[in-house]
Amino acid sequence: MTETMTLERKAASGAVEHFDVLIVGAGISGIGAAYHLSTQCPGKSFVILDSLESFGGTWLTHKYPGIRSDSDLYTFGYRFKPWTSAPIASAAEILKYMGEVIEENDLGRHIRYRHKIAAGHWSSADNLWTLDVTDLATGETRTFTTNFLRMCQGYYHHDKGYTPEWPGMADFKGRIVHPQTWPEDIDLKGKKVVVIGSGATAATLVPAIAGDCAHVTMLQRSPTYFYAAPNVNELADMLRQLDVAEETVHDIVRRKALFDLKELSRRSLEEPDAVKAELLAGVKAYLGQDYDIEKHFTPRYRPWQQRLAFIPEGDMFKGIASGKASVVTDEIERFDATGIQLKSGEHLDADIIITATGFSLSVLGNIAFDIDGKPLNLADSVTYRGMMFTGVPNLLWIFGYFRASWTLRVDMLGDFVCRLLKHMDTRGAHRVEVALRPEDKDMPLLPWIAAENFNPGYLMRDLHLLPKRGDKPEWQHNQDYWKEREEIPAIDLDGPEFVYK
Repeated sequence: MTETMTLERKAASGAVEHFDVLIVGAGISGIGAAYHLSTQCPGKSFVILDSLESFGGTWLTHKYPGIRSDSDLYTFGYRFKPWTSAPIASAAEILKYMGEVIEENDLGRHIRYRHKIAAGHWSSADNLWTLDVTDLATGETRTFTTNFLRMCQGYYHHDKGYTPEWPGMADFKGRIVHPQTWPEDIDLKGKKVVVIGSGATAATLVPAIAGDCAHVTMLQRSPTYFYAAPNVNELADMLRQLDVAEETVHDIVRRKALFDLKELSRRSLEEPDAVKAELLAGVKAYLGQDYDIEKHFTPRYRPWQQRLAFIPEGDMFKGIASGKASVVTDEIERFDATGIQLKSGEHLDADIIITATGFSLSVLGNIAFDIDGKPLNLADSVTYRGMMFTGVPNLLWIFGYFRASWTLRVDMLGDFVCRLLKHMDTRGAHRVEVALRPEDKDMPLLPWIAAENFNPGYLMRDLHLLPKRGDKPEWQHNQDYWKEREEIPAIDLDGPEFVYK
């Protein structure tokens, strides 16, 4: 790969812009990837393409009340940029933080907003990706070529959420809203609201709107584990009182947060009953001995088999205790004109129904990729450590952690890609792809992740769209940050699984 600035050449379709690296997405992953490229590979030209009007991804598209992180910002923030506020942050605070990263590192000049990628074509003859892109501001079609693709677009559709089809939905006379497409004109004041769902989105929405609604009911088919705690970090506050530099505060607090998270993950596997008892005791502390914790807050799965939702200051539980909110655990029979008829026979009256029912999985941004003219079906490939795929050259997808902050892997893979690009330059290679080794010939190929490991609905619904995994560490995304932080920096780039040309 050349260390050139942007090249422009003429083609039949018009001007073609070429970059050494092209980053898809200007969210938390794409901005992190750009930082590492700019600092570790300063000779590489790169561009970020995003279909939205600004940076932020999730934190820009999600407009529902109370939108906030469900990971602490000392680990969700980048390792290179200290976080100086409360651990759980609002979307506005996260966007401000990202904006500072862009400004401080002069990344804005590399970003093209409102550029939507329709298709990507790999040519083995040229060792080049060609992308068909629409400039949404003008409607013009543009062509970009790149030596290496960084897929940082996330893993779900930003423009639509998942809403099941229930009988009678057309009969409901009120309004049905999904949080991902929150309408600006909605008025909740004095309304009876039902929020369907029990994940982090529902747990955020319920306390955020409880003060405006006549009443809000969280309707769940089954309970979720919640962890309530003050939205402060006492260690960080103490270090600041001692006038410790913010960079040092960030490093120490980040290490402590990761240590605590590792212990929680370990105990959830080795001592699930004890962790379960502790989590339920936390709920009981807010709702009292007489509340039916068993029915409404005791999941059927072990802790961390699905994502553990953090409740800062116990705000959702406070809303329930005050009577402004309530939880109903039941299944939906059908919608009717005035609300929801439940299978138990109970009826929930509603003016507005909010379906906080999850994501719709998006694989590689739903871009139509082909390899030498053959359409790419990623489900036919095998994943290399959840970031590269057999048969797909010069491409890396950032897929983060379910049990730890997504951004931890953004930093880690930022390092890996820069090391890989430098290694290719040293070898004089123009192409790299991963391939099964002779010893992997009879390896069983399994779904992307085992249901007993992690099984949220959005993943189980569309698991068939994702690449296969093997039964060896190289051929799976093990979702273990603490192993990967040792393993990924130690990857032998001349190992037999890497094929260069």
